[in-house]
Amino acid sequence: MRRSPRTLAVLATAGALSMLAAGPASAEVEPGGWISTSPGFNVQERGCGQVDGLTFRLTCSTASGDQRAERRYDTYTGGSRQFEGSFRVDSMSGTRISLKQTFHESGSGPYFMLAVERGGRLYAVHGGQTLSNAGTVGATVRVNTVHDVGSEHRTYINGSRVHTYASPGGSFYDKFGAYRTNSGAGPATVTWSGVQFWRR
Repeated sequence: MRRSPRTLAVLATAGALSMLAAGPASAEVEPGGWISTSPGFNVQERGCGQVDGLTFRLTCSTASGDQRAERRYDTYTGGSRQFEGSFRVDSMSGTRISLKQTFHESGSGPYFMLAVERGGRLYAVHGGQTLSNAGTVGATVRVNTVHDVGSEHRTYINGSRVHTYASPGGSFYDKFGAYRTNSGAGPATVTWSGVQFWRR
């Protein structure tokens, strides 16, 4: 059966959309040579922190002590690592809640921390640099961190590079969820999705 040019155009568009829906086979940022990995993790619930799958809650307004609901992933040493995940702040009457950390296990502790203030400002805890204002309640935000151990750590928000930080060598691990910073407090509820890891 002969199809009109318009029908062929519709079919071509549908085919392109179906390919997009399938998603890319490689990392979202800095493509090239990445190998997908599946590191193990431990769930951390402390103080008023609660974890339910990929939903992380701080149920209190306590402005002191260890209030956290997180996943802590396996330690890595050397090479290049990429993390990707999307978060949505479902509710937050508190402020200054850490969302994603790269932790220097063999060094001084929290090496890079991405946090959110009430109102949606995303910032680097160490140094206080504003990275984006995309973290408003109900918005979905994609985060990528690319870590070349011993060289550099780069952070992307919704595909745009927003932060670069020199990296020492040693052992590191990734964490994400909801964690009270030293100047923060809950309550807050954050849901993560699309979490992936790569190495090269």
